[in-house]
Amino acid sequence: MTAELRELYNDMILEHAKSPRNYRALGEGSLHRDGHNPLCGDQVTVYVQLDGDMVKDVSFQGQGCAVSKASASIMTQLLKGKTRAEAEELFTAFHDLLTGKLDADAEEERLGKLIAFKDVSKFPVRVKCATLAWHTLHAALHGEAKAVSTE
Repeated sequence: MTAELRELYNDMILEHAKSPRNYRALGEGSLHRDGHNPLCGDQVTVYVQLDGDMVKDVSFQGQGCAVSKASASIMTQLLKGKTRAEAEELFTAFHDLLTGKLDADAEEERLGKLIAFKDVSKFPVRVKCATLAWHTLHAALHGEAKAVSTE
Protein backbone atom coordinates (compact mmCIF):
# COMPACT_ATOMS: atom_id res chain seq x y z
CA MET A 1 0.00 0.00 0.00
CA THR A 2 1.37 3.41 -0.95
CA ALA A 3 1.89 6.16 1.63
CA GLU A 4 -0.97 8.14 0.11
CA LEU A 5 -3.35 5.20 0.47
CA ARG A 6 -2.24 4.71 4.07
CA GLU A 7 -3.17 8.35 4.70
CA LEU A 8 -6.58 7.80 3.12
CA TYR A 9 -7.33 4.64 5.06
CA ASN A 10 -6.39 5.97 8.48
CA ASP A 11 -7.25 4.14 11.71
CA MET A 12 -10.55 5.94 12.30
CA ILE A 13 -11.85 5.19 8.81
CA LEU A 14 -10.83 1.55 9.08
CA GLU A 15 -12.39 1.19 12.55
CA HIS A 16 -15.74 2.67 11.45
CA ALA A 17 -15.73 0.59 8.26
CA LYS A 18 -15.15 -2.64 10.22
CA SER A 19 -17.57 -1.80 13.05
CA PRO A 20 -20.04 0.81 11.79
CA ARG A 21 -22.05 2.66 14.41
CA ASN A 22 -25.83 3.01 14.11
CA TYR A 23 -26.02 0.34 11.42
CA ARG A 24 -29.72 -0.46 11.63
CA ALA A 25 -33.11 0.52 10.29
CA LEU A 26 -35.25 2.90 12.30
CA GLY A 27 -38.88 2.13 12.97
CA GLU A 28 -42.09 3.79 11.87
CA GLY A 29 -42.18 7.53 11.75
CA SER A 30 -38.66 7.84 10.46
CA LEU A 31 -37.75 9.45 7.16
CA HIS A 32 -35.56 7.40 4.89
CA ARG A 33 -33.97 7.62 1.50
CA ASP A 34 -31.85 5.34 -0.66
CA GLY A 35 -28.62 6.36 -2.31
CA HIS A 36 -26.11 4.72 -4.58
CA ASN A 37 -22.75 5.41 -6.15
CA PRO A 38 -22.65 3.54 -9.47
CA LEU A 39 -18.94 4.16 -9.93
CA CYS A 40 -17.92 2.35 -6.74
CA GLY A 41 -21.02 0.21 -6.16
CA ASP A 42 -21.85 1.78 -2.78
CA GLN A 43 -25.50 1.50 -1.71
CA VAL A 44 -26.96 3.12 1.39
CA THR A 45 -30.30 3.70 3.03
CA VAL A 46 -30.27 6.54 5.56
CA TYR A 47 -32.95 6.76 8.23
CA VAL A 48 -33.63 9.87 10.29
CA GLN A 49 -36.10 10.45 13.08
CA LEU A 50 -36.90 14.05 13.90
CA ASP A 51 -38.27 15.59 17.06
CA GLY A 52 -39.50 18.92 15.77
CA ASP A 53 -36.45 20.47 14.15
CA MET A 54 -33.94 18.24 15.96
CA VAL A 55 -32.38 15.01 14.71
CA LYS A 56 -33.49 12.61 17.42
CA ASP A 57 -31.93 9.53 15.81
CA VAL A 58 -30.15 8.70 12.59
CA SER A 59 -28.92 5.40 11.22
CA PHE A 60 -28.00 3.65 8.00
CA GLN A 61 -27.81 0.30 6.26
CA GLY A 62 -26.11 -0.74 3.07
CA GLN A 63 -22.91 -1.92 1.54
CA GLY A 64 -19.94 -0.14 0.16
CA CYS A 65 -16.29 0.66 0.34
CA ALA A 66 -14.51 1.54 3.58
CA VAL A 67 -14.72 5.29 2.95
CA SER A 68 -18.46 5.18 2.26
CA LYS A 69 -19.29 3.03 5.26
CA ALA A 70 -17.04 4.98 7.65
CA SER A 71 -18.48 8.29 6.50
CA ALA A 72 -22.04 7.09 7.12
CA SER A 73 -21.08 5.72 10.53
CA ILE A 74 -19.40 8.93 11.68
CA MET A 75 -22.24 11.00 10.22
CA THR A 76 -24.78 9.17 12.37
CA GLN A 77 -22.72 9.79 15.50
CA LEU A 78 -22.24 13.48 14.83
CA LEU A 79 -25.78 14.42 13.86
CA LYS A 80 -27.77 13.07 16.79
CA GLY A 81 -29.11 15.99 18.80
CA LYS A 82 -28.34 18.54 16.07
CA THR A 83 -30.94 20.76 14.44
CA ARG A 84 -31.62 20.53 10.73
CA ALA A 85 -29.68 23.76 10.25
CA GLU A 86 -26.69 22.40 12.20
CA ALA A 87 -26.81 19.19 10.14
CA GLU A 88 -26.78 21.24 6.92
CA GLU A 89 -23.87 23.36 8.19
CA LEU A 90 -21.87 20.23 9.01
CA PHE A 91 -22.64 18.74 5.59
CA THR A 92 -21.45 21.94 3.89
CA ALA A 93 -18.24 22.01 5.94
CA PHE A 94 -17.60 18.31 5.19
CA HIS A 95 -18.22 18.80 1.48
CA ASP A 96 -15.92 21.84 1.46
CA LEU A 97 -13.22 19.79 3.22
CA LEU A 98 -13.46 17.03 0.62
CA THR A 99 -13.38 19.42 -2.31
CA GLY A 100 -10.43 21.43 -1.00
CA LYS A 101 -12.43 24.56 -0.17
CA LEU A 102 -11.79 24.30 3.57
CA ASP A 103 -8.53 24.38 5.49
CA ALA A 104 -8.58 21.18 7.55
CA ASP A 105 -6.07 22.43 10.10
CA ALA A 106 -7.95 25.69 10.70
CA GLU A 107 -11.31 23.93 11.03
CA GLU A 108 -10.26 20.81 12.93
CA GLU A 109 -12.26 21.66 16.05
CA ARG A 110 -15.47 22.31 14.11
CA LEU A 111 -15.06 19.17 11.99
CA GLY A 112 -14.35 16.81 14.89
CA LYS A 113 -14.12 13.20 13.69
CA LEU A 114 -14.72 14.29 10.11
CA ILE A 115 -11.10 15.44 10.03
CA ALA A 116 -10.27 11.75 9.40
CA PHE A 117 -11.42 12.34 5.80
CA LYS A 118 -9.07 15.26 5.07
CA ASP A 119 -6.95 13.21 2.66
CA VAL A 120 -9.95 12.06 0.60
CA SER A 121 -9.58 15.19 -1.53
CA LYS A 122 -6.38 13.66 -2.94
CA PHE A 123 -8.57 10.92 -4.45
CA PRO A 124 -11.43 12.69 -6.33
CA VAL A 125 -13.20 9.41 -7.08
CA ARG A 126 -13.49 8.79 -3.30
CA VAL A 127 -15.21 12.14 -2.65
CA LYS A 128 -18.43 10.61 -3.99
CA CYS A 129 -17.97 7.64 -1.66
CA ALA A 130 -17.51 9.89 1.36
CA THR A 131 -20.46 12.17 0.58
CA LEU A 132 -23.02 9.55 -0.48
CA ALA A 133 -24.63 9.10 2.95
CA TRP A 134 -24.62 12.88 3.50
CA HIS A 135 -26.39 13.60 0.20
CA THR A 136 -28.86 10.83 1.02
CA LEU A 137 -29.55 12.32 4.45
CA HIS A 138 -30.02 15.74 2.83
CA ALA A 139 -32.61 14.24 0.45
CA ALA A 140 -34.47 12.62 3.35
CA LEU A 141 -34.53 15.87 5.34
CA HIS A 142 -35.85 17.78 2.35
CA GLY A 143 -38.47 15.21 1.36
CA GLU A 144 -36.96 14.49 -2.02
CA ALA A 145 -38.78 11.52 -3.46
CA LYS A 146 -36.23 9.93 -5.75
CA ALA A 147 -33.19 7.92 -4.79
CA VAL A 148 -29.88 9.76 -4.60
CA SER A 149 -27.17 8.97 -7.13
CA THR A 150 -23.65 10.34 -7.20
CA GLU A 151 -23.61 9.92 -10.99
